[in-house]
Amino acid sequence: VAMPNVYTRTGDAGSTGLFGGSRVPKQDPEVEAYGTVDEANAAIGEAKAAATDSSVRETLHGIQQRLFVLAAELASDAKGAPSSTTR
Repeated sequence: VAMPNVYTRTGDAGSTGLFGGSRVPKQDPEVEAYGTVDEANAAIGEAKAAATDSSVRETLHGIQQRLFVLAAELASDAKGAPSSTTR
């Protein structure tokens, strides 16, 4: 099955959009940070899937939930920040 093409309609001018609408350079430290958090979250997801102990799975799930919030905060400008975030 061929994968459909995905277009963002913003082109690639070396910037990326944040939740809230502003754009920042792709080399921005916050972009690097939320990418790193996302990678950590994926690794924890693999560990959770392999875990046989339910308490370990629950602990890893809690960590993942916190990392999702952290990534959302890092990927947001002041306008798009979650209401629980103080920037």
